[in-house]
Amino acid sequence: MTENSSHPGHPSESTDGLDDQALYQELVGQTAKVDWSEIERFFAKGQVVRVDASLDLVAVAMAMIRDRAEQFKAWQADGGIAPLEAETARHWASGEATLWAVVTPPWILVQEAEGGPTRH
Repeated sequence: MTENSSHPGHPSESTDGLDDQALYQELVGQTAKVDWSEIERFFAKGQVVRVDASLDLVAVAMAMIRDRAEQFKAWQADGGIAPLEAETARHWASGEATLWAVVTPPWILVQEAEGGPTRH
């Protein structure tokens, strides 16, 4: 997490002028391993989105930023992305999960993963 930001990994500059490849690389650089304590307050505000480990966390963030609604809706329909549920939050709070996050204000996309975020 960045020290001077209200969100972990908050983008430092606008992504509007970036092509998809540059945006993807920018988001990779902003993706970080996080502890539950760093995102718990955002969960309380309803701002945490769970991304299934089968999906590329950065690709999901890019789809959200680029407003690729059809792709996003397909992931929602398949259960690949969803608001974080209390049961999963309790599991994550136990400290047994490895969590990776990327911020797409006001949302924090979080993925439980072994070692690192999933990229396909």
